Amino acid sequence: TQWVYFFGWHRAIFVFFLQLLSLLAFICEEVVSECTLCGGLYFFEFVSCSAFLLSLLLLIVYCTPVYDRVDTGKVKSSDFYITLGTGCVFLLASIIFVSTHFGTAAEITAIVFGFIASLMFLFDFVVMLCEKRQEGQLRKPENTARAEALTEPLNA
Repeated sequence: TQWVYFFGWHRAIFVFFLQLLSLLAFICEEVVSECTLCGGLYFFEFVSCSAFLLSLLLLIVYCTPVYDRVDTGKVKSSDFYITLGTGCVFLLASIIFVSTHFGTAAEITAIVFGFIASLMFLFDFVVMLCEKRQEGQLRKPENTARAEALTEPLNA
């Protein structure tokens, strides 16, 4: 498919694991039956579900003919910022949930999956940032050579 061509197999597997971790964090959080300070639990629930759904939306765009109909630069840019935002908010939700959890096994498991998922989202962001910089460096020599040719006198 187009998505596998765009990202490669290693990226496809990585995004699949991001999906799985987000879903597992959400499921473990849903198993929690009692809470004393429920604000952290509810925020974690919202963030883990949102992370799963946003990532799923991007995967659907990449895997369907919609990808061919939209500007690929905008899709990559959206993916870049969604991954950064999701990683940061997921990490924040995990920290808040740690400070308000009751100590049940389901809560601790959800927290572990939350931290792993948030760190993986942030790692994915760093990988995309490095790829973006490499693309910029590959284009840079091309632009400087052309700029040098433009600064040469015409009558030389």
